[in-house]
Amino acid sequence: MTPAEFAATVASMAFAILVVGLLFLVGSAMRTLASVRGAVDDVRRTAVPLISDIHTAVRQANGDLVQVEAILERTESIKGTVDSASRLAYAAFATPVIKLAAITAGLGQAARRLAGRT
Repeated sequence: MTPAEFAATVASMAFAILVVGLLFLVGSAMRTLASVRGAVDDVRRTAVPLISDIHTAVRQANGDLVQVEAILERTESIKGTVDSASRLAYAAFATPVIKLAAITAGLGQAARRLAGRT
């Protein structure tokens, strides 16, 4: 065997080892890619129903917020009415109640004075 033939044999063996190594590398990459594809499919299978549930919950929450807003508007309207009624009642009854209290106090003092003279 000549040195050229030996070098060619060594080179071809090195090339064959390199090709086998690349085949193992490609096989490993394909297994990893299949595993990643399976994981993505699992995520897709679980995420799609969850996203659908989230959309349903958001729609329901929006509906509830609309109802709460309507209730708050009604409550503010009632509050305004009660405030107006209480101001009106205060204005209507405050003066007569004060006069009645003054008359009652005056009559009480007069009764005590009359009781004290006898």
